[in-house]
Amino acid sequence: MKLALMQPYLFPYVGYFQLIQACDRFVVYDDVQYMKGGWINRNRILVNGSAKWTTLPVEKDHVSSSINERYFATIPETGPLMLRQIEAAYRDAPFFRDTLELVRECLTYGDLNVARFVTQTLIQLCRCLQIDTPITPSSDLAIGRHMPADERVIAINKALGADHYINAPGGSALYDGAKFRAHGVELSFLRPKDITYRQFGDQFVPSLSIIDVLMFNSIEAAGRLLRLYDLVPAA
Repeated sequence: MKLALMQPYLFPYVGYFQLIQACDRFVVYDDVQYMKGGWINRNRILVNGSAKWTTLPVEKDHVSSSINERYFATIPETGPLMLRQIEAAYRDAPFFRDTLELVRECLTYGDLNVARFVTQTLIQLCRCLQIDTPITPSSDLAIGRHMPADERVIAINKALGADHYINAPGGSALYDGAKFRAHGVELSFLRPKDITYRQFGDQFVPSLSIIDVLMFNSIEAAGRLLRLYDLVPAA
């Protein structure tokens, strides 16, 4: 059984969904420390040919608080602002109407808890992309938060019966394949292939939110993009 694990990212780029699709169970790593300035509450969209941030503000809290202990500011106020930004940026995109409605549905989720809200958006987006991988919050597993990072990941794999852990490519500097294998878990890294598609201009702007992918691609075409990756075994 293949497992992958990532922090909950708001409307993440296509590689995040490649990771979900590549595994048999996906764990949302929601009980680790919330890091300001990351991807948990924001992502990038295409505005006048450039990548620009769109953000849902998070209420202030103690710096050591975990993601599942943080709350968004009032989304009835900030959600419509994000929606207007997206509407202004993509109103001439070929799949504008359906994608904007999907974003609107995501933003109407009533729970302001950051982890639950973002996890729900991931579930809705996966449903749209026809990805049926089960999604589990790490906070449901009651596996010690204070373990070393790699040991906790191994423990999560073993608790869920996984024998193959797939990580985003950035983890290649963090995790040792031999250590995972010693615990009966194979380690691989997902390496996306080059992904391009027609946007508004001649210059393609990569690594934008999944919103951008869905604005310019049918569900069938987005599904083909999701398959553009290799799994690279750890050394």
